[in-house]
Amino acid sequence: MNIEEIFIDIVVLFAGIFAALMGVYLVLKKDIQQFFNLKTIEITKENRAHLLPLRLQAHERLIIFIDRINPANLLVRLHQQGIGIATLQAGILNEVRSEFEHNITQQLYVDNIAWNVVRKLKDDTIAMINNAVQGLPADANGIELSKAILQHMASINENPYDLTIDLIKKDIQQLF
Repeated sequence: MNIEEIFIDIVVLFAGIFAALMGVYLVLKKDIQQFFNLKTIEITKENRAHLLPLRLQAHERLIIFIDRINPANLLVRLHQQGIGIATLQAGILNEVRSEFEHNITQQLYVDNIAWNVVRKLKDDTIAMINNAVQGLPADANGIELSKAILQHMASINENPYDLTIDLIKKDIQQLF
C-alpha cells in the first residue's frame, strides 16, 4: 500500500462517518429540537413562578410611591409651623426625587406603559410644585404654598395619582 491508497481509505472512512452522523441527525432532528424547546418552556415556567412575587412587590412599591408623592400626603408629612416657601419647596422636591430613586428598579417588573406613567407623574409633580412657587410672591410662606398646591389639585377634574394607581392595578390584573 502506498500513501495514496491510505489517504483514499481515510477520506472514504471519514466520508462514511460523516454521512452516518448526518443521517442520525436528520432522523433525530425533530426530537432534539423538541427536547430543547421543552427545556426552554420548563425554565420559563420556573421563572414565572419566581418572578410573580417580585412583580407583585414592585406594583405594591409603586402604589406606595404614588401615595407618598401625592401632594396632599407630602404636605402633611413635610409641613412645619413657620416653614419658609423655599425650604418647603426644597423638602418636597427632595422627597419626590429620593422616593423615585428608591423605587427606580421597579421598572424591571412592571409594564413599560405603567412605568412611563409613573415617571411622568413624578415629573408632573415636580413641575406642579415649581409652578406653584413661581405663582406666589417672594415673601410667601409654606402655608401659602400648601394652599396653592391643594387648590391646584382641587381644580383638576380627575386626580392623576388615583388614575395612576388604577393603571397599576390593571397592570397587576394582567398577571393573572
